[in-house]
Amino acid sequence: MDGLTTVHEDVSSRSVADAASPKFAPPRGRGGSVSRRRLIDRARATGAPLVSLAAPAGYGKSTLLREWAERDDRVVVWVSLDRFDNDPSALVNVLAGAFDRAVPGDERLAAVAALPMTGPAVLGRAAPMLAAAIELVESPFVLVLDDLHEAGAPACQDALEVALARIPSGSQVVMASRQVPEFLSRLRLDREIVEIGADQLRLDVDDARRVFETLDAVADDDDLTRLVAHTEGWPTGVALAALAARDGGHPVDIGGDDRFVADYLYRACYRALDADDQAFLRRTALLEHLSAGCCDAVLERDDSRGRLNELEHRGLFLVPIDRRRGEYRYHQLFREFLLAEFDRAEPGSGPAVHLKAAEWCEAHGEVALAIEHLLAAGDRRRSVRLVAERALGAYQAGELAAVARWMHELGPEAIAEYPPLVVLAGLRAILDGHAAEADGWARLFDRIEYDGPAELGLPSYDSARAMVRVIMWREGLDAATADAAFGLESESPSSLWHDQALHLVGWTRLLAGDVDGAVEAFERSSGQAELFGNADSIVLSEAELAIIALDRGDAATAAAHVDRGLTAIDEHGMDGYATTTLLLAVGARVAIRRQDGPAAKRLLARAMRDRGLCTHVMPVFAVKVRLELARAFVALGKGSTAAHLLQEIDDLVRVRPDLGTLLDDVAELRSSIEHSREVLGTSPLTPAELRLLPYLQTHLTIGEIGDRLFVSRNTVSSQLGSIYRKLQVTTRGAAVARAGELRLLG
Repeated sequence: MDGLTTVHEDVSSRSVADAASPKFAPPRGRGGSVSRRRLIDRARATGAPLVSLAAPAGYGKSTLLREWAERDDRVVVWVSLDRFDNDPSALVNVLAGAFDRAVPGDERLAAVAALPMTGPAVLGRAAPMLAAAIELVESPFVLVLDDLHEAGAPACQDALEVALARIPSGSQVVMASRQVPEFLSRLRLDREIVEIGADQLRLDVDDARRVFETLDAVADDDDLTRLVAHTEGWPTGVALAALAARDGGHPVDIGGDDRFVADYLYRACYRALDADDQAFLRRTALLEHLSAGCCDAVLERDDSRGRLNELEHRGLFLVPIDRRRGEYRYHQLFREFLLAEFDRAEPGSGPAVHLKAAEWCEAHGEVALAIEHLLAAGDRRRSVRLVAERALGAYQAGELAAVARWMHELGPEAIAEYPPLVVLAGLRAILDGHAAEADGWARLFDRIEYDGPAELGLPSYDSARAMVRVIMWREGLDAATADAAFGLESESPSSLWHDQALHLVGWTRLLAGDVDGAVEAFERSSGQAELFGNADSIVLSEAELAIIALDRGDAATAAAHVDRGLTAIDEHGMDGYATTTLLLAVGARVAIRRQDGPAAKRLLARAMRDRGLCTHVMPVFAVKVRLELARAFVALGKGSTAAHLLQEIDDLVRVRPDLGTLLDDVAELRSSIEHSREVLGTSPLTPAELRLLPYLQTHLTIGEIGDRLFVSRNTVSSQLGSIYRKLQVTTRGAAVARAGELRLLG
């Protein structure tokens, strides 16, 4: 929340309709505020879909947003962003959730809010889906985004540009940030944007007089003129000067830089406190959220609830974040001041405080916050263990981005010190389509031996390593068969990884020609996965069983397996996961047999779009996905598309040649295509082109797109030309429209 224009704001009061979710409701303030009605009315009158408030901290942006929300008779969709939203999946999810709350009953918005939103699915699927849902909102609305600078990552800006591309007439998006959002700067030439900056938000003498009157402070016109000149109309400076004047100081004593603000906070709010209160404030400033229990644990005391209530009553910039006043946060400027005081008064003590906070968070199930505190404390040993324990649950919950961020902050050296996390890091890279990273982790865990005990919820190290080796299939069928058997033997039926071991055993049996043995393993895997709620194993095994049933001519059984797999995808929110692509492909084959053309096209579009996640580091699965897609396109008479998929298979087989009977299946399909060379379609987009496609929705230049994708400008130009040729278009807009028709976007 930005600005001290309302220094004594009572931000504890949230809208009654959404009291449990302060992120989605404007705070209610009192005292020291200056009406921004003229700015608001002027911006509303333009009808511009996008309104930007960009100014440094303390310019009253949040005060203006709150007044806008109070004055507007349209539906208000409020989102207060924080650093945990600086991830495209989290950002799109919170936007969809805000709309879902503000416009209840809209099934489109509810569907987007329920998406897992991980990895490349965000820009390619979730963001355009949200844009389409927003466009169809019937009631005029104003979407308020506060503290948008918290979501400043380039990927977040790209997602915002796509998600906010189709604001309906009569509605507006109002966003406050410390700098002009990157995506807005790309839109200035194409869209009407109202921009309000520091110059428009500065206070004049009349505004300063109103601030003084509201805060019961006295100053004559000469003093106010000098004050406004001194502070350059900075609202926080004016408000602090009014408080100083009310307490007997001179209004012009306030300085115009942050250092003077810190000096004032020290004199007016901090120096008068006793040593115990000062220590309480300094140490708890290391916590982003202050709960009584966590403060007690950190400070080794038992009176934090009363102390927090007292400090709030004394106006020390403590902001309640729930109605019951169970949790607080410090105003950002005050927290920065307190952190500086902590470093000055207690140098080197921060890690100890963070460790105590981590212990409390872990004990109370707040694992993500515990990891954050451990990382801040520099405790890599405990961090890696918590990340390892959280990894599987995070994957099942669609939180791959969070795990990736933790692993990035830990760094390769810290991960390498805890071998179970090395294996999980490799598995995450495999499932996220990061082939080079996965190969690097695989080379590392091949060299590491570890005989430590298995952690709660994790397989043993040797078992996990064996199962990842099967997935990567680097040494062929014989080695994979031995590793799969070892993994199954090592994981008891009560293990959360037993169903995955069964599935991998099914793979090796199938590729060795033992179809009946494979069926038995896949059925057991699916059954046990259903008991444990492991949706991945359900989807993977049901896909394999459906393929076998189709090969045996049993379309009804195949359809039953597909239906069970699709149900698991929907119930567990797995859309966009690499592991769903095989079921989607075989589901399209079943739909074709049912003569359900629309369903087949939908399933094919989803599988074709996500097949790029299936790389050579999961070769059996990657080949199977493309083989089933090719079979579906052959059934539709699209031989050229099937032939292109076979070329992709050839590229995979060159890297991993020993794929058992799977190569016979590929050869059989190739032969059937060569006997019917009728070409009825154009080549599909390659995985590289599919990665590029979502960026055509943005106003990024070719060079900027190259930076996003870590490729050269020439590579982007070449791929762009190929996309235009295959989609039979000549412009970016036409390519996006055609991709939408083909369900390659949205």
